[in-house]
Amino acid sequence: MPDADRPLDQRLSDLHARIRAACLAAGRDPGSCRLLAVSKTRDAGEIRALHALGQADFGENYVQEALPKIAALAGSGIRWHLIGPLQSNKTREVAGHFDWVHSLDREKIARRLNDQRPAHLPPLQVCIQVNIDDEDSKSGLAPGEVEALARVVAGLPRLRLRGLMTIPRPDQPAGHGSAYARLAQTMQHLAGTIPGLDRAAFDTLSMGMSDDFEAAIAHGATWVRIGTALFGPRPPRP
Repeated sequence: MPDADRPLDQRLSDLHARIRAACLAAGRDPGSCRLLAVSKTRDAGEIRALHALGQADFGENYVQEALPKIAALAGSGIRWHLIGPLQSNKTREVAGHFDWVHSLDREKIARRLNDQRPAHLPPLQVCIQVNIDDEDSKSGLAPGEVEALARVVAGLPRLRLRGLMTIPRPDQPAGHGSAYARLAQTMQHLAGTIPGLDRAAFDTLSMGMSDDFEAAIAHGATWVRIGTALFGPRPPRP
């Protein structure tokens, strides 16, 4: 039976089982990697149905698409993650409505998020996006540029630097393993060099999607971002 025709609860259960198996195969704690449901182009009803099955974390690519869904599901306990590029004119909305940003790649954006994060909310959890394969079409910093931004973010009180995110080239062989290994090495380097870094909280590698998340888990992923394998084929974006 095609994935799109299977019940949502079965798709979710199967994904959890695959994540658990990949962790065990890598010699990791089965709870050390979590599922981030990528809900771009999905409506509030679909998100509500998945949340009712126990999924708490949802990733959105576009701020303007996400805001009506966040409003419709206010008070639900959902944790909202921005995983797409962030423009400076959208930082106030993100600072006020999201729990995580996985796609930080500029000092200007970091400072605006810090200054605009409401005082009654906990610090915004952030990952720096790394353009691990140096693709012109991708957002993110080159690995050699990450340290400078990490030093800035570590000193901003309304942000908490959690780790790194990447989206590898789609044509890489061997399940993107080399890209994920390089991202893990970059994170290890930062953990030993950034002054003022909360090392207990610097624990996140956001990498891996529907077609390669087991390879990402083998190299240390702690969030895997999955949309189509969970929701089925993506409808057109409005």
